[in-house]
Amino acid sequence: MAQLNEFEQIFSNLRTDKSKARWPETTLFCAPHKPFLLLSVMDHITQGVITENFIEPTLDLVDTFNTYWSSIMPMEMRTGSMAYSFSRLSNDGIWDLVAAPGKSINIDSITSMKKLIDTCIGARFPEELFQYMMPPKTREGLRTVLINTYFVQSIRSEVLSCGVINQKAYDYSKSVLVKEKQPEFGKSVDKPIRDQGFRRAIVNLYEHRCATCGIRIRTNDGHTVVEAAHIKPWSISYDDSSTNGMALCKLCHWTYDKGLMAVDQNYEVKVSKQIKTDTNLLGHVLTLSGRSIFTPENKVHWPSPSNLDWHLSNRFKIAV
Repeated sequence: MAQLNEFEQIFSNLRTDKSKARWPETTLFCAPHKPFLLLSVMDHITQGVITENFIEPTLDLVDTFNTYWSSIMPMEMRTGSMAYSFSRLSNDGIWDLVAAPGKSINIDSITSMKKLIDTCIGARFPEELFQYMMPPKTREGLRTVLINTYFVQSIRSEVLSCGVINQKAYDYSKSVLVKEKQPEFGKSVDKPIRDQGFRRAIVNLYEHRCATCGIRIRTNDGHTVVEAAHIKPWSISYDDSSTNGMALCKLCHWTYDKGLMAVDQNYEVKVSKQIKTDTNLLGHVLTLSGRSIFTPENKVHWPSPSNLDWHLSNRFKIAV
């Protein structure tokens, strides 16, 4: 049976692109894709999302990977694909890929999440490594190896904190979905945790689809076009309940927040006449008027009529 120190050695010798021209000093001039993915997997084990030795390239895992990337990497490097690291960790002896039925895996051809999901349904750790991943003590020891090996000392606490926030945001996302809870339940929760947890819950409820226009787009690196929008603003309501949220694409979110669009108590879209100016090029926005919104499968999570009525009365611009 392989010993823990053997896997620690593997973790500290991942094959990563090393270039001062491409990667910042904060990642010791190394590509951070593989460390970020392994940290993300550890977060999902901690959360209880991963309980068996089979790692799927899910949208949730992509979101966690993207959280590490956007939190740690410089602004000019705010995109990174999990597909590269998921496929190529097999070259490091971290896990074995499992091909989709009828497909063969050519690692060099996997350059996007679409190609990864088309050819690979998941991966399995060596059984000994998975057993070390499960207990908190050995898992956190492996996490420490990753952080100390691939990140400069000045940001190691930030990388570690990202994992803590991920865990608390996951817990918060579950509380967003609880029907009966105390009013203002999230008021004492730190904003980064609230924002991430609310977004996770709402975007997943709507299956990454805009409630008003129906668009669903994800980029090759897994970023989604939709955002979690409050119907009644948090600054007024302190309400992160699922019934005070909708998933909206960036255009619909902006239009909704500006009061140029609303949803009535019949769950139909209303478009303000104020949007019709000579200089506006409205594209598809006007076609949304009178359309029913896309809602979560479970009616308990549909926007509450009282919140929709508040937005209509206080934000929607009716007059021309």
